[in-house]
Amino acid sequence: MNGYHTLVIRFVTPIADLNVLMREHYGASTLKEWIDGYESTRFTQTDSHTAVITSEYNMEYVKEWLRKHIPSIVEQTEY
Repeated sequence: MNGYHTLVIRFVTPIADLNVLMREHYGASTLKEWIDGYESTRFTQTDSHTAVITSEYNMEYVKEWLRKHIPSIVEQTEY
């Protein structure tokens, strides 16, 4: 894959609540910290329920992890 991939994702659960889940179960203080841990990947929250994730080459891994561990995804649009 060449270039960056962008994923806009909307959660049912507020991201603040997902951050609690991250602290309690995944050893990261926030969902942003967890996703930013993937090399070349960044998480930018745009409102209480929505975020933009960009990644140069780890997007498939990020999407797989989100599907398995964050069950409250409403919508995701990839560019």
